[in-house]
Amino acid sequence: MSTSALVWFRRDLRCDDHTALHHALTHFKRVYCAFIFDRDILDVLPSPADRRVEFIWYSVTELKQHLNDMGGDLLVFHAKAAQAIPAIAEALKVDAVITHHDYEPAAISRDATVEQTLKASGIAFTTFKDTCIFEKEEVLTQAGGRFSVFTPYKNAWLKKLTPADLEERPVAQHAAAFAKPDATQFKGVSAQIAKQTGIHQPTDGSHIPSLQDMGFEPTNLLELKIRTGQSGAQATLDEFLSRMDGYKKQRDFPAVKGVSYLSVHMRFGTLSIRQAARHAWTLFNSTGSEGAMGWLNELIWRDFYFQILYNNPRVVNNAFKAEYDDIVWDSDDKAKALYQRWCDGQTGYPLVDAAMRQLKHTGWMHNRLRMVVASFLTKDLGLDWRWGEKWFADNLNDFDLSANNGGWQWASSSGCDAQPYFRIFNPVSQSEKFDADGKFIHRYCPELAKLPKRFIHAPWEAPAMELQMAGVQLGTSYPRPCVDHAVAREKTLARYAVVKKKVTSDE
Repeated sequence: MSTSALVWFRRDLRCDDHTALHHALTHFKRVYCAFIFDRDILDVLPSPADRRVEFIWYSVTELKQHLNDMGGDLLVFHAKAAQAIPAIAEALKVDAVITHHDYEPAAISRDATVEQTLKASGIAFTTFKDTCIFEKEEVLTQAGGRFSVFTPYKNAWLKKLTPADLEERPVAQHAAAFAKPDATQFKGVSAQIAKQTGIHQPTDGSHIPSLQDMGFEPTNLLELKIRTGQSGAQATLDEFLSRMDGYKKQRDFPAVKGVSYLSVHMRFGTLSIRQAARHAWTLFNSTGSEGAMGWLNELIWRDFYFQILYNNPRVVNNAFKAEYDDIVWDSDDKAKALYQRWCDGQTGYPLVDAAMRQLKHTGWMHNRLRMVVASFLTKDLGLDWRWGEKWFADNLNDFDLSANNGGWQWASSSGCDAQPYFRIFNPVSQSEKFDADGKFIHRYCPELAKLPKRFIHAPWEAPAMELQMAGVQLGTSYPRPCVDHAVAREKTLARYAVVKKKVTSDE
């Protein structure tokens, strides 16, 4: 066994079923742990009131306590990770830094920098798969190629799956190898970080930078009762397991408690993907549950988008289908005004507005509604999918570059396995189908609460007397539709004609 290692926590904020911890504890005599509130990420966030930072803060605080209980500790700093991790490793004189794979271009570049810096000091840098079940090029076509269509990928994924892929990576039973830096070591770490970054940190090892220390402020996270940390993930999972069987039938209805609400825990790794998949796979195999397979299907989508991003990093800024970059989106002042109405939930289409207001108020949006509002932005308003992707990136608690990019490109028809360009969601019929009684609309558009449900989906069609009795004044208390869907649909088909011509010419 080697002497000592540093485990670098990132989007894996738990101490159960943790690949890097398991490997470190079983291969090294002393294992230290660290988490960096990375300024390269935090400094560019648009608002000091960011629920994600607060979610991470509470989760890191709990993680530190769990590690303390097992005889370890968590060093927490607010710095640039590419500088801070080598500084910590050098100060602790570890033999290796161990962490998990990341699939985003910026993270891959950061890790390459860290590895190079560590190598110059004779310190190894090792990463493991932990965020997904299968990654990179583990699932390939029979010809050895990469998948770009989901269904055959899913079939190959399921065929490849074995019990070993879902096995737990235990931690607690190996806890004897955890180590805590002593006071002298911690002062040395702080001094080394100050030397490397120019940032002076507290020399008390129990300290975690506060939100205010980092330039952030509390949000409504606790008011919304969003559970944080590993304990919050387990409680949320336990609650979902009791209704997983009904997932497939209920998942599309935003007024129904049908989804798992685990996406933010998947994003920050407070829940192990293996644990989640084990539950779904076990229930399906024992009962044939369609709900369990439906949820496992969503977990497979995560893997699918991770491998798409890793193997095609150009999708960060460009369409997966290159010909879709030839589409000319509206971008004048009128387009910008329409975009703002979309962001604010003031389009005049109740389901769209309710969804956008849900996002703004809670940092979360129901998956069906993500598709509805994305289709509306691109195919009703004629705006670039990247505008919507950026808004989601800034506001979603569970923002994940691969899934967010994949979802927006799916909606705009520019991505892999996307809906056809001529498939354009009708926001009214989507509302009638998935929120028939208007319960979800009532919650986030209370100004329409007294409108009879037969008019809730298209208030502009209600008779004047009905509007008056409901206290709705179109254009004042609630906006008129910002576009006519039928007219917008024809404009979209014309806009996408450039794609149709390109595909035809290629054929």
